[in-house]
Amino acid sequence: MKIAITGATGQLGHLVIQELLKQVEANNIIALVRDLKKAESLKQQGIELRLFDYDQPETLAPALVGIDKLLLISANEIGRRTPQHKAVIEAAVASNVPYIAYTSLLNADKNQLGLAQEHRETEALIQQSGLHYTFLRNNWYSENYLANVQHTTEVGILYGSTENGRISSASRQDYAEAAAKVLASNGHENKIYELAGSTSFTLTDLAQFIGLAAGKSVQYQNISANDYSKALTEAGLPVGLVEVIVDADVQTAKGAMFSDSNDLENLIGRKTTSIQDQVKALLNK
Repeated sequence: MKIAITGATGQLGHLVIQELLKQVEANNIIALVRDLKKAESLKQQGIELRLFDYDQPETLAPALVGIDKLLLISANEIGRRTPQHKAVIEAAVASNVPYIAYTSLLNADKNQLGLAQEHRETEALIQQSGLHYTFLRNNWYSENYLANVQHTTEVGILYGSTENGRISSASRQDYAEAAAKVLASNGHENKIYELAGSTSFTLTDLAQFIGLAAGKSVQYQNISANDYSKALTEAGLPVGLVEVIVDADVQTAKGAMFSDSNDLENLIGRKTTSIQDQVKALLNK
């Protein structure tokens, strides 16, 4: 059973491979990478590396020869994902790969996030391809809310535009474990998993968690989407990223980040990691 992972040197891909190593032999894992030099540490673990560059379609089908299961981790170039994913799906069909798992987005079929459209398009392409599939519809990563914890602690204010919207995020590690479980076991063909955290929180809660861990007062301050866009732009973030962040907050206020699905904890066999525990770990290093 040969299992191939796209984006194998990325944050999620690397974690998936480390989880797979606990369940299958290293020589059954194939790391599909754009830069072979960056994957040297994987090679040292006994994992085969294959060149796999979305922008060099001729590299795709040869890299998938002999693969039994393919994990397509969604590409990170927003706006270019659908054609890149289409090339991978076509290569999988051409190389007779029987099964593909895809990291999609929570409730992708009806999610109002701007990011959802490319996930919907990719899911449709996979279903039309005739391949057996599993859609791993990941909600937001908790890490998306943790990048600026130190700064938030210093200023004592957490800014956002989520109002009182609840967020059922989970850690990147949680999603990686779920993907590895699906790849290393059977019975997941043509299933859709809505993957979200076991608990949910608001940004008011998150501010409180940060304050408790830091031993100081931290408050959440809700601001308009326009003001939030302006602040992020002035902080030097690229326009495309600002749009994604602000859209996520606006849709969070409308319920897009909340889910009571327990698919994720069922797959990994435990409750997901709470963001409160992640905050504590970050601030108490």
